[in-house]
Formats: sequence, structure tokens, C-alpha cells
Amino acid sequence: MTRSFLEGNEAIARGAMAAGCRFFAGYPITPATSIYQQMLQLLPPVGGVCMQGEDEIASIGFCLGASMAGLKAMTATSGPGISLYSEQISFAIAGEIPLVIIDVQRLGPSTGSATKGADGDIAFLRWGNSGGLPVIVLAPVDVADCYQLTLVAFNLAERYRCPVFVASNKEIGLTRESVDLAALLLPPPEQRLLADPAEQPRPFAPLPGGLVPPFIPIERGYLSRQTSSSHGEDGYITTDPALLGQVARRLADKLAGAVDSFTLSDSDWAEEDDIRLVAYGVTARAARTALRLLRAAGQRVSLLVLKTLYPVPEACIHRHLRGKREVVVVEMNLGQYVHEIRRLAGSTGVRLVGQMNGELIAPQTIVEGVKG
Repeated sequence: MTRSFLEGNEAIARGAMAAGCRFFAGYPITPATSIYQQMLQLLPPVGGVCMQGEDEIASIGFCLGASMAGLKAMTATSGPGISLYSEQISFAIAGEIPLVIIDVQRLGPSTGSATKGADGDIAFLRWGNSGGLPVIVLAPVDVADCYQLTLVAFNLAERYRCPVFVASNKEIGLTRESVDLAALLLPPPEQRLLADPAEQPRPFAPLPGGLVPPFIPIERGYLSRQTSSSHGEDGYITTDPALLGQVARRLADKLAGAVDSFTLSDSDWAEEDDIRLVAYGVTARAARTALRLLRAAGQRVSLLVLKTLYPVPEACIHRHLRGKREVVVVEMNLGQYVHEIRRLAGSTGVRLVGQMNGELIAPQTIVEGVKG
């Protein structure tokens, strides 16, 4: 067994390389900069490209261009950069451009505190695009997750031709842990389905029975149309209501309809438990400790740790909330994902243990929240 002593950001870079990433562009921003620094060391020796854009908008634009040319691409930033990425994220959704976006969250709002962690971007990752169409958001708990979920993120971006977010956190990204990467169960890297040039396919036409169009790289020497405007399967701009409705529905269904196939979660429960803790990200670690303390005190409590946040894994959440007297959602903000849980909980009571002051939520805070 060979163990490595890695911070979360370094694990993300290594996970990207294992997934086949060959292009990275970003702009320095605490606490995500060390991902850029790692990619600068890892990419050139394998023929990859690592660039610093003049700003965040240019950086994600470089990534979209690289992806349209057929490369697996990744960028990394924090909350202020995600705000600047917004228009290009919408382009990636509309143009069905595969891209992995790492958000190492820090305390906001706005510039906030660059050296303090939070999970304040969660709702923005889902809703920060024009049109409000679904995106995929994964949330690592520890360094091992940073490696695994980055690889998963690339696979999902390639499979569904879409942007995929990894919602990390300053406390995960800049904390070192001992991890045996070789012992992790990893999916094999996936490649996007390419169109057959001999058939002159329409650039946004899915294969029969499918929802994801095969990909036409822009450098292959045959016709490929790409636009961020409303378009039909042929890629030409249109305002035809029937065509627009079909495209919007397909873009939504290709992710929301498949979420059960990529729902990732951990749980610790017993049939008689009547209180369910729900957590994600680094806060899940405190929740696990709180679970042990609560059980030792005689409380009938269980825990659900969500690693797929969006599209909301409704089937998983329904299954874990069924028959519970109360649900307590724990997150490093003043209440974001808790609204999704309330939406799905029906008559089950849902409470929030939330905190947004730059400090980690302590296990004892969770214990007091459950008891109180």
C-alpha cells in the first residue's frame, strides 16, 4: 500500500489527469489557485496545455474553445469567479459543451473572506445560468472524494455533453490528508460519443432513442455549427416555439431524467431511527461525529450524506426521509439546500443547522441543534 499526503486541491488535479484532462485555464484566486499550480506542473509533460487567462471570463472561454476542439478541459475558481463565469456557463449548457468547473468555495458574499470556507455557492451553481436549466453539481467530503468525484465529473461531462461542477470548499481544498489513491474504486475514463463524419450529422441531433447528440469537434475538417443562441438540431438560429420547446425539454431531461444513474451518497441508519441528519461537503464529517455522540446519548438518529446535489436526487432523498419524524439539514450557509429537502419532505418537519461565519460547524453545534 502506497499512501500519499495530499491536499484536496492537489487530489483534484491528479483526478483530472487520471480522467484524461489535457487543457486547463484559470485565473489565480484564493483558495483555488493551487489547482492551477498543480496543473501547470502536470499538463506540459504529457502534451497538455495550462494557461492563465487575463481574467476569469477569458479563462473559462479558453476552456470552452478547447473542449469544442475535442479536448477534456477543466477550470477552477472560487465564488467571485463563478459569478464571472455565469454567461459562459450558460453557453456551455446551450451549446452542450463538456466542461468540468471546480468551485473551491470561500466565505461570501462578494469578495468576502478569501481565507475562510463556506458552502455559500450551492444554490448559485444550480441557478446561476440564464434559462435555469439543470446542471450537475457534485460535493466532495474529503481528499479521497476530491480525486474520485473529479474523475466522475469528467465522465458525466463527456457522457451528457454539459458543464459539471465540483463544489469543494476551502477547508477541503487546503487540508492535507493521507490517502491511498490506488485503493480507490474508480470508474474507467469515458470519452464523448463522436459523430460519423460520413453521415454529415446535424450538430444537435441525438441518436434515435437518446437525448445526447454525438459530438462534432470543430477541427475535423467537416461542417460543425456552434452557437449560444436558440437553435434547432441543425444548429441554425431559430425562434420557432415548437423547436425551442423541444430543445429546452431535451436539455432538461437528459440530466434530470438520468440523475438516479449518477446519484452518489453515503448513509448510516437503522430502521428504528426517527430523526434524519442530512449533510454534504466538509460538514458531513462533523455530522458523522455528531451522529456518534447523539447515539451514545440514546437518540435515534441516522445520517444521509449527499454527494450528488443537482439535479436533486429526489428518489434517494424520498427513500431516506420516508417514515422519519424530523429531518435536520446541516450546511455552511444560512439555508440553501434545506429548501430542496423541505420541498420533498411533505409533512415531515425540517429544521436547519446553518452557520456562515467562516468557521466549521462543530459536532457539538449539530448535537445541540438536534436536541434543541
